[in-house]
Amino acid sequence: MGKRKTDSKVDKDAKKTKKNKIRQEEDEKKVTDLKDEKMETKPSDFESKTVTADGRTSTLKICSWNVAGLKAWVNKNGLNYVIKEDPDVLCLQETKCTENDLPGQVLQMKNGPKVTNVSNSGYYMYWCNAEKKGYSGVSLWCKLKPLKVTYGLGIKEHDSEGRLITAEFEKYYIITIYVPNSGQKLIRLDYRRIWNTDYKNYVGELKKKKPVIMCGDFNVAHTEIDIANPNSNKRNAGFTEEERSDFTALLQDGYIDTFRKLNPEKTGAYTFWTYMMNARSKNKGWRLDYFIVTKDIEDDICDSVIRSSVMGSDHCPIVLNLAIL
Repeated sequence: MGKRKTDSKVDKDAKKTKKNKIRQEEDEKKVTDLKDEKMETKPSDFESKTVTADGRTSTLKICSWNVAGLKAWVNKNGLNYVIKEDPDVLCLQETKCTENDLPGQVLQMKNGPKVTNVSNSGYYMYWCNAEKKGYSGVSLWCKLKPLKVTYGLGIKEHDSEGRLITAEFEKYYIITIYVPNSGQKLIRLDYRRIWNTDYKNYVGELKKKKPVIMCGDFNVAHTEIDIANPNSNKRNAGFTEEERSDFTALLQDGYIDTFRKLNPEKTGAYTFWTYMMNARSKNKGWRLDYFIVTKDIEDDICDSVIRSSVMGSDHCPIVLNLAIL
C-alpha cells in the first residue's frame, strides 16, 4: 500500500514538472510575439503635453494603473500598452500576484532586455505583496535604479496588506499606493481613517527631505465632479464625507492634485467603472486614481492625463509628465 502511494506521488510530481515546463514554453512564445502583437488602441491614446508652462521639456514620464490582477491584465495585453506608452516609471496597484509567480512576459520586461527601440529599456522591478494570497499588492518598475526602496509605512498593523512602495531617487521620491477600501456597509471606514492619518504623517516626513510624487488608487472620489452619481453614493465607500475630508486634509498639507490643477472644472473624467450595468460604455464612473505632488514641483508639471479609452482593467491608466531631472 505504501509503495503505491510513493509511486503515485512521483507520478504527480512528474506531471506537475511537465505542466510547468509547458506553461513556461507558452509564456516564452507569448514574449516572442509580444512586441509585434496588435493593440486595440489609437494614436490619441498616447498623446500628452511634454512642455511646462514656462517652456521646459519633460524629462520624466510616470504611468500608474490599477490592473485588478496582474495575470489577468497580462492576458488582456496590458504589456502592449506599457511598451507603446514607454514610461520611465510604471506604478501598478492590485497586482494580486507574488514575485515568485510572475508571468514570463513580465519577467522579459526586467532590466536588460531591449523592450522598446532603445537599448536596455527594461525595468528594475519592485513588488510589495499582501500576506493574504490573491489580495491587494503593488509594484513599481523604473528604468533608472533607485537609491533606495522601502515597503509599507513601517507600521505592522498596515504593512501585511501590500499597499505601498517608496522609491528614492536623487531629486525626488516616487510612491505607488493602493489605499484601503472602506468596504461594504463601510465596515473598514474606521480603519481606513487611521490608515489615512498614518500615511499623511509618513509622507509628511518624506517631503521635508525632497519633493514627493505619489500615485495610484486612492479609493476616493474627492469632489462631486469626480463621480458620475454623487447624490446616490454619499454613504458608499469611496465617497463618504469622512474619506473626502481626509483627502482634502492631505492636499492642504502641501500637495497638488495634478489633474485638477490643469483641469479644474472638467467633468466626466473618470478612472474607474464597475463592470456592472455597462457603466464604462455609459461613462458612469469614479475618479479614484491620482498623481499627487508636493507644491515645490508644481511648476514642473507638463501634463496629467487619463487614458480612459485604454482597456485591460476596471480602472484605466493615468500618466504624468514632469520636467524635473
